[in-house]
Amino acid sequence: MTAAVVVFGAAGGLFAVTRHGRRPLVVSSETTTTASTAPSTTTTTTTTTTVTSPSPPPPAELRTGATGPEVVRLQQRLSGLGFWVGSTDGVFSTAIAHAVVAFQKLAGLTSDGIVGAATSAALESATAPRPRSSTGHALEIDLTHQVLIVADAGTATAVLDISTGAVAGTTPTGRFTITRQVDGYDHSPLGVLYRPKYFYRGVAVHGYPSVPPYPTSHGCVRTIDAAMDWLWSSGAAPVGTAVWVYRA
Repeated sequence: MTAAVVVFGAAGGLFAVTRHGRRPLVVSSETTTTASTAPSTTTTTTTTTTVTSPSPPPPAELRTGATGPEVVRLQQRLSGLGFWVGSTDGVFSTAIAHAVVAFQKLAGLTSDGIVGAATSAALESATAPRPRSSTGHALEIDLTHQVLIVADAGTATAVLDISTGAVAGTTPTGRFTITRQVDGYDHSPLGVLYRPKYFYRGVAVHGYPSVPPYPTSHGCVRTIDAAMDWLWSSGAAPVGTAVWVYRA
C-alpha cells in the first residue's frame, strides 16, 4: 500500500509525494449547471384598434327640377300607390311635387314636396290609400288630409293634392253630385275658376295656379291646372259623378 502526502510546490502547484518520488497532482474540474424549474412568466400586451367605418351618406334629396332614373323610380312608386303624377318621364315636375305633397299629407309628414330621408322611408313601406266608398265611382274629398281620391269599387285609382276652404264650413261636408261644369275659365262669385265641376251651389272642383298644402280657398276645391285637365280628359268626373266630402 502506497501512502501519498500532498504538498504545495514552490510555484503554487500541487504535488503528491510517494515512495516513488514526487509527481504533479491532477485535479479534475466540473462545471455544474442548475436548471431552474420555476415557470417562465411572459406578459403579452394586446392592443385592440377599433376601426370605425364611415357612415354612408344620406340619400340625395329629390325636388322640383331633378331628373334621372331616381325620379323615374319615384314616379313609378307614387303611381303604383295610386297618386296622380302626370307622367313617368324622369322629370321632377310640378305635378310630381304635388303628388309628393299628397303622399306626405296622408303619411303625416312635413308637406314640402321634397323627397328626403323620411319621405323615402315612408314610400318604401307605404300601402295604397283606401277610400271610404266601397262600390261604384266617386270623388272623395278628405278635408282632414286635403286630398281628393278618385274611387272605383273601393280602390283609389287617383289621389290629387288639393286645397279647400280656409274657413271651416265653407267647403260643405256631405254627399253631393256634379251638376254642372264649364270647359274653360268661369267667372264666378268665388273668383275665376279653371274648368270647374260644380257639386254644391257655387262650390266646385277646379284648377288654380296656387295650391298650397293647407286650406286656403273661399270654399272650392282647388287642384293644379294639369290635374284638372286630367280629370276632364280621363272621364273621371263627368256630370252625375258622386262627390263625398268628409273629415277623416
